[in-house]
Amino acid sequence: METKEKSTISAVGRRKEAVARVRLMSGKGQITINGKLVEEYFLGPIFQKMYHRPFEVTDSLGKYTVSVKIKGGGARSQLEAIILGIARALVKSDEKFKTALRKEGFLTRDARVKERRKYGHAGKARAKKQSPKR
Repeated sequence: METKEKSTISAVGRRKEAVARVRLMSGKGQITINGKLVEEYFLGPIFQKMYHRPFEVTDSLGKYTVSVKIKGGGARSQLEAIILGIARALVKSDEKFKTALRKEGFLTRDARVKERRKYGHAGKARAKKQSPKR
């Protein structure tokens, strides 16, 4: 019995609480996120421009099929996690893409996360309790 193996490249992208596991395969350029087409998952032209950018920068639009499993975070942080994952997978597929993606900032992990709430403070992370003086 012969098994036909498709070459897949895996990468992980993170942003805030969102974690995207990206699988890149050579194909028609279709992007699926959690089983849905990307156009159904992210609505609006602004989102559409963003998730196509790594492919436009590397001149590989329509050459790869992308499958993404994502969980956590909001819509924007999920999108940014997916973009980071796609960029990392593209670099794994071809090392020549690294300089172009680095220049555009797609390979930089945005490390900003929500600051934890401190006890003894009024509700938020940095909010202080109101002073009873005066």
